[in-house]
Amino acid sequence: MAEHLGDVARPLSPTKRGLGIDVLTAARRRIRLLFQQFPVVYVSFSGGKDSGVLLELAANEARAQGRRLGVLIVDLEAQYEYTVDYLHTMLDRHADVLDVYWVALPLSLRNAVSQFEPQWMCWEPGIEDRWVRPLPVRDGVISDEAFFPFYHHGMEFEELVPRFGKWLSEQHGGKMTACLVGIRSDESINRYRTIASAKKRRYQDLAWTTWIGDALYNAYPLYDWRTRDIWTFYGSTKTPYNRVYDLMHQAGLSIHQARLCQPFGDDQRQGLWLYHIIEPHTWAKLITRVHGANFGARYARESGNILGRIKIACPDGMTWQDYAQALLDTMPPPTADHFRIKIATFIHWYASRGYPGGQIPDDGPMDKTHPSWKRIVKVLLTYDYWCKGLSFSPPASSEAYKTYRKKQDIKRREWAYRGTL
Repeated sequence: MAEHLGDVARPLSPTKRGLGIDVLTAARRRIRLLFQQFPVVYVSFSGGKDSGVLLELAANEARAQGRRLGVLIVDLEAQYEYTVDYLHTMLDRHADVLDVYWVALPLSLRNAVSQFEPQWMCWEPGIEDRWVRPLPVRDGVISDEAFFPFYHHGMEFEELVPRFGKWLSEQHGGKMTACLVGIRSDESINRYRTIASAKKRRYQDLAWTTWIGDALYNAYPLYDWRTRDIWTFYGSTKTPYNRVYDLMHQAGLSIHQARLCQPFGDDQRQGLWLYHIIEPHTWAKLITRVHGANFGARYARESGNILGRIKIACPDGMTWQDYAQALLDTMPPPTADHFRIKIATFIHWYASRGYPGGQIPDDGPMDKTHPSWKRIVKVLLTYDYWCKGLSFSPPASSEAYKTYRKKQDIKRREWAYRGTL
């Protein structure tokens, strides 16, 4: 753990071990090591503040070593114009060392603001007149669905990214390949776990690397940076950054709240309201492009998220179980069936852990160790599609989920807890 930019020497927490150098020096050393050890190196570049720093450092090191640097951009269509402009700026800035892979293919993406359209497809063929923006035009843009041998129509983002890394390695004869990813451990507990996990396979036991498969590793050279380090870097080096962050700050967001990602995901939807403040013309296209966008933005602005994330209340004369069933009955059948499968699995898990017959309490604590119908209601009200509030995780792929759903639907009908599911 390196010291932070501009910090004076000070004790670190008991779980952190100092390296005696600042984070910028540490990141440069890590990137230099990767270029020395890996014949193929590329950066996953989103146009955000973290990946912008990473691309700048990696491109400078590639230039110093006389190497090429790959850049993967997965374009999800619903982007700020500021972000698209920034992508072009950085690619032009380092054009002498970059091999660009700007992927603009139809991908299935999560839509957490609609029960009727739980997924939407960016760059969907046949509706070009409804696209948020036209396809980007420059060398390196990939919009031909036949370009990658592994790609299939409607592939999910989570499937494409690792498959791309494997493909790129194969294009270079299966040589060792490093994908540089701009995640930082202080952003979330899940990102911290990605770095700190002792179970994962690493490269030369370096905690900031993760083996993905075959000859591919992910590397996180900025893992110990804090948000203030990112902005100190931009301020001190005068490196270009995405100007949309200035507008986010003017809209009232702190430097820790301002983030870029596809706007309709489960966690990302809370920033959806920003679109109609920062880029009204883009917002006008979003609300006709993706079902539920306007609804999602309105509730995110008023409550901080979509419906009841902070506090929920049970209607008079109803139990929490009654309320859950009423909510399920109002949903479109495919969405209701999806939740019923998850709820039945949740109840069955506790049936063998102290709640025989699936008799879970109606009310109870809202932590993840106590089952209750109140917890189930909160998942339904917040439209927590993958039921993270019930300790489920998103599936690895759409195909994996289809298989899982068929299997669990059969089991759900066999269990038939209390005749409600």
